[in-house]
Amino acid sequence: MTFTNSEKTGLIATVTFHAVVLLLLLYLGFVTPFPPPQEEGFLVDFGNSETGLGLEEPSAASAPIVAEVSAPEVVTATKKVVPASKPVTRPQNTSKVKDNAEEDLLTQEYEKTVAVAARAKKKVLDEKKIKFDEEQRIKAREEQQQRNEALELQKQEAEENRLAQERSAKIGAINSRAKNAFGGGKTDNGSQSTGQGNTYGRGNQGSPDGTPDVKQYGLGGGAGKGISFSLSGRNARSLPKPTFPGNESGKVVVEVTVDKFGKVTKALPGIKGSDTVNTDLLEAAKKAALAASFNTDENAPAFQKGTITYHFILQ
Repeated sequence: MTFTNSEKTGLIATVTFHAVVLLLLLYLGFVTPFPPPQEEGFLVDFGNSETGLGLEEPSAASAPIVAEVSAPEVVTATKKVVPASKPVTRPQNTSKVKDNAEEDLLTQEYEKTVAVAARAKKKVLDEKKIKFDEEQRIKAREEQQQRNEALELQKQEAEENRLAQERSAKIGAINSRAKNAFGGGKTDNGSQSTGQGNTYGRGNQGSPDGTPDVKQYGLGGGAGKGISFSLSGRNARSLPKPTFPGNESGKVVVEVTVDKFGKVTKALPGIKGSDTVNTDLLEAAKKAALAASFNTDENAPAFQKGTITYHFILQ
């Protein structure tokens, strides 16, 4: 690569100029004076407050004692040179300053202690809540399991009772046929049952002169228009006909509680003898039974129980 004369001259001049500048910097710009110069402050008027007003310097005798922050300072004949630091006023009562410092320190430690205690308390409460929730879940599972076991046991008992009744009925029928062959009694059918009826309590509801297997148990019970009743020693004054609520037929037996004045105070539909569980028929029978009335009997029990039977027949 060749250079022209002008290019050579420019290159030499550039290198020479930069070499001279570098030498000047080395010998003049990078020399540190020894000893190093002292730090210089600035003049501040003597005083004891950051604010003030007036042209005359007040007397120092009435000014409070001012403690200056320890720092290098230069004193002149009339002015004091101090660093740019804020003067601190020293209170007359040093014990009070000490108390305030201790109080601040105590306050800070107390706040930290309270915060730590609050976090610890919250942690304990959270742990207790988690433990309580877990105990409640375990308790709920145990209760549900017990309910399921009880239901299963009830189902098993109901099935066993049904099978036992079927076996008893079969045995009774066989015994009845065998005994009737040798002149058995009118009701001697070999049944193990101790009672029959559609009211309450123990006993075989009916009449000694009645007929076995007949489902009419009342003495003197009225019958007609699909309504009959059984209430010992009482006569019916009014047996309102229930409303027919739908297109389903059936028989509803209502257990009624009657007071001395013949008023029905309570009605329980769907007891033994009913052949339907239709809610509309049960409700209609209950309303009709509550509206029924019987004769007054001062010698009757305070509350006497009987039955009213309603036959809902499709037309």
